[in-house]
Amino acid sequence: MSAFAKAPASRSRTLKAVLGGIAVLSASALVLSGCASTPEEDTTGPREDLTLKIGTALPVTGNLAFLGPPEIAGVGLAAEEINAADVGITVEVTYGDSGDADNKAYATEVPRLLADGVSAIIGAASSGTSKLFIDDVTGAGVIQFSPANTSADFTTWDDDGLYFRTAPSDVLQGEVLGNLIAEDGNATLGIIYLNDSYGTGLKEFTSKAFTAAGGEVVAEASYNTGDTSFDAQISAVTAENPDAIALIAFEETKTIVPGLSSFPADKLYFVDGNLADYSADFPEGTLTGAKGTLPGLDTATLGDFTERLNTYWTGTGEDELKDYSYAAESYDAVILLALAALEANSVDGKDIAAKLQEVSGGSGDGEKVSDFASGAAIIIDGGTVDYDGNSGPVTFDENGDPTEATIGIFQYDAENKYARIN
Repeated sequence: MSAFAKAPASRSRTLKAVLGGIAVLSASALVLSGCASTPEEDTTGPREDLTLKIGTALPVTGNLAFLGPPEIAGVGLAAEEINAADVGITVEVTYGDSGDADNKAYATEVPRLLADGVSAIIGAASSGTSKLFIDDVTGAGVIQFSPANTSADFTTWDDDGLYFRTAPSDVLQGEVLGNLIAEDGNATLGIIYLNDSYGTGLKEFTSKAFTAAGGEVVAEASYNTGDTSFDAQISAVTAENPDAIALIAFEETKTIVPGLSSFPADKLYFVDGNLADYSADFPEGTLTGAKGTLPGLDTATLGDFTERLNTYWTGTGEDELKDYSYAAESYDAVILLALAALEANSVDGKDIAAKLQEVSGGSGDGEKVSDFASGAAIIIDGGTVDYDGNSGPVTFDENGDPTEATIGIFQYDAENKYARIN
């Protein structure tokens, strides 16, 4: 990876201040010398001095707000490092809030981002929230690129080839979670889940895998975004005396878990939407032994990525990150967009989208790279790249889905903090 470049003083501001306007990271343009060929032989034309405008619709508020800091940090770090590479492309980021389906922050934020003339919007984190504005974004010829959407519905969405994601479909996470619960010796399972496309899809794939492994799902209870009481769901599930309970939830987990105090903690299973640091939320020992799943590579294998991420984030005036969920996926989304813009020699959304599969290694026979600067140098020299990022190989298919992914298994300790065990 390229060396970290410290944010300029103008970037040292709180997240609230950043959200108030555009954060511009300048870089000198690289001007290529004229080719020896005649104009008739030069089919590509001169390389443009590109300014790539990106917006974010990530959760600053709402039931996934804990994912906001790592995702926003991933975007900001990538933009900073792209601009520090000084290869003729400048990334400008306009930060926005997706909120959730309840507070509907996206309803004002997404039109603001589109009016700003962005080529791509990073977000939302929630599949259900993304569904509420994907047609507006892609209909405007702008790329929607989510670092965390996992609903299987997006694979076949009519998006004019403008939707991409670095997170894998819940088909994979559900299979891993269902098999994990069965392999832990549980014969029966109860599920409490969010009644949206994310929750219902992951519930379905988890149930299918658990049943295929010989288990029986004895109870399922759903809730809606904005609900504040979960007594009915808890009672319905615990009444069936399941060996294990899977919580497919978001921020509501903080309210649901206390209602399960009589249920063995080591028989609780979490997912990416609620795998978080609860050390400040529950008494010690509340979650000891509970497990969960989360897409992405082990942060311990990412070298200095998390260190660079924290250096960037604290440099904006924020506290050190507690969670890293989808930070790598957010970072890789911006790197891929910049590489595709260089390959297309354009910042038009449709032009960039047409090159995203190629720079991810999903088409063509590109040279492997793991950082922006190396990939940019190859593209400028007329070559093809295959970017493998911090979130994994990515490798987009024709639907904008990553074809390679890793699902990690995590376990909580007595302090209600989680660590990867597989």
